[in-house]
Amino acid sequence: MDEEYTPERLLAAVARRDSDAFRRLYKLGSPKLFAITLRICRDRSLAEDALQETFTSVWRRASAYDPRKATGMVWMSAIARNRSIDALRRRQKDARLQTGTYQEDTTQIPDLAGARADYAELDALLHCLDQLDEAQRETVLLAYYEGWTREELSRRFEMPVNTVKTRLRRGLAKLRTCLERAG
Repeated sequence: MDEEYTPERLLAAVARRDSDAFRRLYKLGSPKLFAITLRICRDRSLAEDALQETFTSVWRRASAYDPRKATGMVWMSAIARNRSIDALRRRQKDARLQTGTYQEDTTQIPDLAGARADYAELDALLHCLDQLDEAQRETVLLAYYEGWTREELSRRFEMPVNTVKTRLRRGLAKLRTCLERAG
C-alpha cells in the first residue's frame, strides 16, 4: 500500500474535511467494511445502508480517531459493526411492530477456517482465538463476527449482561495481548 494513503493518514486528512482523502478512504476501506456489514446484516440492501451510515459517521467523527488506540481499519470496523447492529435492531423492531412477535436468531458459531484466503491476518487471529477458553471464544465470535448484542448473548448463555460484558472484555484483552505478540 502506498505509504501516503494509509487509513490512518487518510483519517487525519478527513478530520480536516479533505473530501479527496475521504474518497480515497472509501475506496480503500469499503470492501472490507461492506464484508463486515453484509456478514452481520445478512441482507445486501440493509448492509449497503449500514455501510453508508458507517462512512457518514467516519466523516463526522474522523477527528475523534486516535491512532494510539487502534489502527484506522479497526476503528472503522467497529463503527461498521455498530451501524450494522443498529440497522438490524431497527429492522427487528419494525418486524415486531408489524407481527407482534420476536424470532430468536439461531445462528451457529461461524467456521472461520473456511475464510482463510480472505484475510492475511486470519491465521494469527485463529491462533489467538484458540488461546481463549471455549466460552470466551464463543461469546467473542458471536458478538464481533455475528453481531450479537450483549442482551442477546445474555439470553443465549443464561447469564447477566454484566457477566457477558466481563467475559467479552477479558476475552478481547487476551486476544489483544496475543495479537500484539504475533504481530
